[in-house]
Amino acid sequence: MPKRIFFTGVPGSRWSGIAQTLETMSGMNISDRTAEREYDHHSYTGHKGAYFGPEMEFEPILDSNYIDSAWSNPHGCKLVKSHEWAYDLNQIKTKFPNDWIMMVYRPDMISYAWWHEAGGFQIQYPNYSGYKNSVVMLSKIIKQNSSILEFGMLNNCKWEYFTSEWIYQNFDQNIAVTKTFPDILITLIT
Repeated sequence: MPKRIFFTGVPGSRWSGIAQTLETMSGMNISDRTAEREYDHHSYTGHKGAYFGPEMEFEPILDSNYIDSAWSNPHGCKLVKSHEWAYDLNQIKTKFPNDWIMMVYRPDMISYAWWHEAGGFQIQYPNYSGYKNSVVMLSKIIKQNSSILEFGMLNNCKWEYFTSEWIYQNFDQNIAVTKTFPDILITLIT
């Protein structure tokens, strides 16, 4: 496994649930988790660990020392989560050639609706105030999804469902995926 996996998906793409499943794998570093960096909604643990974004605890700055400062332990693979990485995928690929990129795609309106269902601007962590209002949020979701799909196309990515078999094929680990959503696709660039 690499030192980092830059992980991106739009708000409401259910990417945080995928992240939490990945972080159960052997070799993952979850020392970025604190009580202050957790948000629960409904029966889900919606967010765990550090998120990078505008006006969030960590800005989306592509500096390895800055990024790594979110983890208290330097060892293991860090899942570096940001919606904003969608805009920086080429730069990440160039600047961090030994790290991986994982992208989650879910259609715009379904993501937008789920983000509101999960708490919207009432989400306590991370801070979404940088998205200003619902109109800006939808605009950002559309732009981020477009960037994710364009980067995927330019890099000949294979989009697949997030399943236990996918984890085994890509990470050689047996991890249970409790539910696969037909409207969510993922890809991994190693």
